[in-house]
Amino acid sequence: MSSDSQGSAYTRCSAKVHSYPDGVQSRKPATDESADSTEAWIRVRTASVLPNHPCPKSVDSLTTGRLVPWHLLAVITLATLLRIAVAIYLGDVANPVSGANDQYSYDALAQRVAGGYGFSFPTAWYPFTAADEPTAHWSYLYTLYLAAVYLLVGHHPLVARIIQTLLSAIGIWLTYRIGARLFGERAGLAAAALAAGYAYLIFFAAALMTQTFYIIALLAAINTALDLAERPSWRGWLLLGLALGIGALMRQTLLLFAPLLLAWLWLKRPRTEGRGRSPVLGHPSSVIGLLLTLTVIALFILPFTVYNYVTFHDFLLLNSNGGYWMYSSNHPNQGTHFDGTYAAPLPDNLRGLPEPALDRALYRQGIRFILDDPKRFLLLSLSRLDDYFWILPSANSSLASNLGRMLSYPLYLPFMLFGLYLSRHNWRQCLPIYLYILFEGALCIFTWAGPRYRLPSDALLMVFAGLAVMTAVHRLQARITWSARIRPRSSQA
Repeated sequence: MSSDSQGSAYTRCSAKVHSYPDGVQSRKPATDESADSTEAWIRVRTASVLPNHPCPKSVDSLTTGRLVPWHLLAVITLATLLRIAVAIYLGDVANPVSGANDQYSYDALAQRVAGGYGFSFPTAWYPFTAADEPTAHWSYLYTLYLAAVYLLVGHHPLVARIIQTLLSAIGIWLTYRIGARLFGERAGLAAAALAAGYAYLIFFAAALMTQTFYIIALLAAINTALDLAERPSWRGWLLLGLALGIGALMRQTLLLFAPLLLAWLWLKRPRTEGRGRSPVLGHPSSVIGLLLTLTVIALFILPFTVYNYVTFHDFLLLNSNGGYWMYSSNHPNQGTHFDGTYAAPLPDNLRGLPEPALDRALYRQGIRFILDDPKRFLLLSLSRLDDYFWILPSANSSLASNLGRMLSYPLYLPFMLFGLYLSRHNWRQCLPIYLYILFEGALCIFTWAGPRYRLPSDALLMVFAGLAVMTAVHRLQARITWSARIRPRSSQA
């Protein structure tokens, strides 16, 4: 093969030899802009398969150029159809389902709200609510969503399921956006495709629980924060407040993560702000932006804080489930082996207290359990790892639940871990995702653990799984292309 023909079939990389921390000698793009691009890094690592030879065009083309829009549309459409199918399978009822028992409570509570009885249950209810008494244990916003659907179309849980499955498409799109922002469009598309077929995400998109809306809010917050780190804007700070506010109303523990995310944004603020210079014309300073975000979050929370005070005549920021989580998950009856089905009885001296006072008392009691026997708490927390990373079938679970468990986390975990390893070269941008995964993992391991509580982290890990898949594809393509080139040379020899 002549040099001209080689040049027409292959493109040489403008690169210099660079030694990576793992000891692999590879070629690094000469320009700083390319060096900062994860897509360029993937091309470099692909080229390192045969470091003394030119880079095939076919490999390089996998990471350059914009995607045809219908590729992403096809992924989102497939994801939506799969979720609608599961919604139809679950049907127009809201009975307790393995792994999603809470949908029964949300359905009952929403019927009461739609019927004009407020946030209450007709009978004594888990974990401590008396009949016809107001409760703040469950997400207000999700209950209002279900109640609104029931008011419009009657008691038809299937309609609420279908609406959720349609809205879950937003989560697939946000997964693509985050992946594309961090690792390139192809990796983003791979992440979206993986999320589309993830069995747990499919199932919970149709379950009448907070997971779908919470995950959408979390993904929106991460995507917006990544955008703000590059291009601060009034709109970005406002959207970040909206995402965190809605997410907190679905699961109030997001309020504990919000300071970590905002601290990361503060550290990523433009250097000129730290020198006392004015920010970019037309854009708010980081201080003003952070205050705007915090104000928006407060505006979401405040109405329910006021409602709680009017209802219970006591202060309760949002929901009253945190104290019981701490109390029941660390109760001495748990021993050193966590049981996620155990509901610890209330102490006699706490029965009859209003929920805000009860919530505080249960927090104190749960902390006392830990301090009284820290060794037992440590062993108990270690046992929760089995529940948090639960992957094996169980005789106590339904067939659908067991299949969903086996066809999700065990299959994806190798790609998630490999993608996390690959992302280390872009760790500063990935830090918000790392922080959330660590935050949620620690929270669950020290309190209440279960696969559904890990689901938001699974959704974020799709981004890294997409990076792993595309890196593997690039390397495989490089080997195939190079083998095709070497074969003719061997035959000529």
